[in-house]
Amino acid sequence: MKISKALTIAGSDSGGGAGIQADIKTFQELQVYGMSVITAITAQNTLGVQGIYPLSLEAVVQQIDSIGSDLGTDAVKTGMLFSGEIIRAVAGKVKQYGWVNLVIDPVMVAKGGASLLQQEAVEAMRNDLIPLARVVTPNIPEAEVLAGIKIANTDDRKKAAEIICGMGASHVVIKGGHDADEMHSTDLYYDGTVFLEFTGTRVETKHTHGTGCTFSAAIAAEIARGSDVPEAIRLAKRFIQAAIEDSLEIGGGHGPTNHGAYRARREGRDQAVRILKGGDIDVESN
Repeated sequence: MKISKALTIAGSDSGGGAGIQADIKTFQELQVYGMSVITAITAQNTLGVQGIYPLSLEAVVQQIDSIGSDLGTDAVKTGMLFSGEIIRAVAGKVKQYGWVNLVIDPVMVAKGGASLLQQEAVEAMRNDLIPLARVVTPNIPEAEVLAGIKIANTDDRKKAAEIICGMGASHVVIKGGHDADEMHSTDLYYDGTVFLEFTGTRVETKHTHGTGCTFSAAIAAEIARGSDVPEAIRLAKRFIQAAIEDSLEIGGGHGPTNHGAYRARREGRDQAVRILKGGDIDVESN
């Protein structure tokens, strides 16, 4: 049996809602074998980040080499990379191992406001890592930092996407979670030529910790399975929509999303179809 593989290079979230924990859960739910390289250990929960403990550059590089020299991977997803030296090292290893399916979630700030990327690392992100990306998935504040412009409307978002794409990324999707639309959340996609919008219903909830990690991990998983980028984004949008709507409601602050919701819904639909097909009703599953 051949299984697709995906590697996450990111920080560890002790609360389990974001970082490598969210990524591995997402990979598993989408039937992709998940592997990890930890860049930093965070002490955090739904109330915030209590501590950040970066690993040494040697530890990060050795983990990547352990994967690259044996297991290999069909897609790589990066999250919290913390420092410029780690970003440059990751970029070098991506090139060394010829990993072309690189999905970058440019994690900069946690939900509680703690900075997860050192300022000097922004230039390394722009100059060293983004040029290698197949997909970059910033939210609006992250897109503002990367593009160096203020985003107040759709035209600004398009301009930011063009700037980030101009850094060398093949595809950019600027997430809409921070926009002003109270009814919908619209992600803007750009591939250097075409703009597309992916819209979902906005859910009134505080339990959205790890949404960015989960969304980008779902994109990476689907690319690892052979999907093209727009189709991977469509699936990721459905995945995160289900994860937010079927909230776990745990913790006293910004709780995690429900990584098992998408598969539970899909299996529920399949079960319903099987039951109906067993009777006199002819039903075709979507």
